[in-house]
Amino acid sequence: MDYLHTMVRVADIDAALDFYCGALGLEEISRKDSQGGRFTLIFLAAPGDASAARETKAPMVELTYNWPPEDGSPPEIYARGRNFGHLAYRVDDIYAACERLQAKGVTINRPPRDGRMAFVRSPDGISIELLQKDEALPPRSPWAEMDNSGHW
Repeated sequence: MDYLHTMVRVADIDAALDFYCGALGLEEISRKDSQGGRFTLIFLAAPGDASAARETKAPMVELTYNWPPEDGSPPEIYARGRNFGHLAYRVDDIYAACERLQAKGVTINRPPRDGRMAFVRSPDGISIELLQKDEALPPRSPWAEMDNSGHW
């Protein structure tokens, strides 16, 4: 069994891509529009997995945009997150990753006080866990002193 992807419904493609690609650093692998099904699928992969993902040999995130009804408002289900847990990514430097996200305007909901783990949320409320590769880094300011913000 191979892990292929995690599907996340998004309410705004541009906001989602700005977060997942522009801030988090994922790469768009493919995109498919279905006129009949009224949806768009966008597959993303971590930069180190992009080549393998093109051959479906690495995990990906599938962003699913269901074209809105005639009034243009997305279904209420997007606001609830549909009981989705989180996506998890291993990073080379947890502090550098959080600094990059914060510089892009992303709130660090659970700062990496322990040098090992942090949580952020996408524009659609999906929780993203960042885990330090290998051993935890030594605690560092200002992260060590930061409190949690919101839900994660």
